Amino acid sequence: MATQHFSIQALWAAVAGLAAASASLAQTPPAAPVQATAPATCPALLQHQFPRLQDDAPQNLCQYAGKVVLVVNTASYCGFTGQYQGLEAMYAKYQSRGLVVLGFPSNQFGKQEPGTSKEIADFCFNTYGVKFPMFAKSDVKGANKNALYAQLVKATGQEPKWNFNKYLVDRRGRVVASYPSDVEPESTQLVSAVEKALGQKL
Repeated sequence: MATQHFSIQALWAAVAGLAAASASLAQTPPAAPVQATAPATCPALLQHQFPRLQDDAPQNLCQYAGKVVLVVNTASYCGFTGQYQGLEAMYAKYQSRGLVVLGFPSNQFGKQEPGTSKEIADFCFNTYGVKFPMFAKSDVKGANKNALYAQLVKATGQEPKWNFNKYLVDRRGRVVASYPSDVEPESTQLVSAVEKALGQKL
């Protein structure tokens, strides 16, 4: 009888051990599929990193994956500089729906952006209250244009001809259109395109 009693206890212990092991395995997420699918969430157009204007902290553009992106090359001393106000208003209005405006200062057009990063950042914030993301000064045309602009130009066949050229990118990272400097942020043409892009799902 003692032998039979021991066997039943051992059997129950074995069953309990198997149940615990199964529960443990069920709670452990498979790591490989998560790692394999993560890069696919960021479109190729946004797989770039640039220093932030105000402090040079590196910023990965993949943080904007899934958003509608308006990319603008900017300057502080240009006839179109007042568009900062309209761009910030557009950003404030549509940010909650998924729009982000990305500003790229450049000194390539009439040398109208000669300042340091701090001077540019202070001007943008103090004069126009700019809160949308801005990046360090770089080239946006020619042989040395930054990597994002190289892709934007390739996709549209159009290099910026002056400050405040605009590229609209949809939620999937596809370039929708390019708009010249004289297309203002408040224009029906641009607003309609932005609202249409915001209405589209991934």
